Amino acid sequence: MPTRAGALSVIRTRMSEDGGFTLIELLVVILIIGILAGIAIPNFINQTHKASDGAAKVLVRTAETAAESYATDHGGAYTGMSVAELQAIEPTLKEKSSAELLVGEANGAGGYLVEAKSTGSGHTFAIERNGAGELARTCAPEAQGGCPSGGSW
Repeated sequence: MPTRAGALSVIRTRMSEDGGFTLIELLVVILIIGILAGIAIPNFINQTHKASDGAAKVLVRTAETAAESYATDHGGAYTGMSVAELQAIEPTLKEKSSAELLVGEANGAGGYLVEAKSTGSGHTFAIERNGAGELARTCAPEAQGGCPSGGSW
């Protein structure tokens, strides 16, 4: 059985020992965390842009369906079509989302242009129907977020 003096000397010896981390070890850990954050944060931001771009694609696709319904109700013509008219046909277009809907006339007669701008990324997604009934799906800027290279989705 150790004596009281022996136990105190063991405690003093243990208290005087260095048991923490060195400055170099701490700096290496901070460096590793910084590198991982530098990789993860841009990827996270890109994924949030893709999500808001997805909402814009859904919005413009829904507006395309509403535009076709509008033409059916107006003898096949798209003249006079507006965001308010499309919202009257499709009430889900009124819901707040992460995209803003714009409606315009296509190049040439007998067509339309519906466009959604993603509020999260600022990217635009459009569907244009020309007078011949051909559809073009375009987006900008290319190769960013949910817009593939080539500018067509």
